[in-house]
Amino acid sequence: MADQSPDQFQHYRPRWHVVLYQPEIPHNTGSVGRTCVAVGAKLWLVRPLGFRVDDYYLRRAGLDYWQYLEWEVVDDWAALTAALPLERHWYFTKFADRPLADAQLPEGSVLVFGRESTGLPAEIRDAIPGRRLRIPVRDAVRSLNLSNSVAVALYEAVRQAGGGVE
Repeated sequence: MADQSPDQFQHYRPRWHVVLYQPEIPHNTGSVGRTCVAVGAKLWLVRPLGFRVDDYYLRRAGLDYWQYLEWEVVDDWAALTAALPLERHWYFTKFADRPLADAQLPEGSVLVFGRESTGLPAEIRDAIPGRRLRIPVRDAVRSLNLSNSVAVALYEAVRQAGGGVE
């Protein structure tokens, strides 16, 4: 990364879309934003948010990469689904039977994650049969941290796309 100038990060064409549905913790969102820049994904935030988008902690977690992030905030789920077709959505939830490793995540896929405290509401995660995915964890662990979950999913998509980032 050291040989890349900051200009190489600007105005990238998003390879994937990451949706955080009503995120609550700015540190997590900042870390997710940094990961999105790293792989060339666009970050979508669905209101209400548990913080302001100019929050110090959000920017701090994203470090100096936030300025290079492709991102958008939408008012509600309906606005998001108007912008991103449902047939490309993948819903990450502990209630899924299908492991992440069994899914194909081509470029243009929409990776949807729920709130840190409650996950995705049933009406969203269950709306499209066969589109729920889980990241395997031992029974002793309720779930992974949101930013870790996004990183695992995005890097699986990168692996499937040949392992390179642009």
